[in-house]
Amino acid sequence: MTDTDVETVTYTIESPDGDAEELTLPTGIVDALREDDSETAPEVLGDLTMLSFAQQAHALVHHAHEDPDEEVLANEEKTMELFEERFGQTFGEMTGHSH
Repeated sequence: MTDTDVETVTYTIESPDGDAEELTLPTGIVDALREDDSETAPEVLGDLTMLSFAQQAHALVHHAHEDPDEEVLANEEKTMELFEERFGQTFGEMTGHSH
């Protein structure tokens, strides 16, 4: 199978200000990452986006070469609150990685 045989789908991510970015992914990878058949593709994308931002926020606070400033700390804390609201568990519980 060549990459031209792989079906893709393009999603649009839009900011509250109207800026937009397109993201094209293989349909099969989105399907493979569904928790169950009732989960929509945008929910999969949302979950992965939240997970990615939480990982990056965690790294900025806990794995940076310099101590983070108050703004970075506050943003990481809020990200983790939103993560827990979305998934019903903490980042540490979900990933097995905590400090």
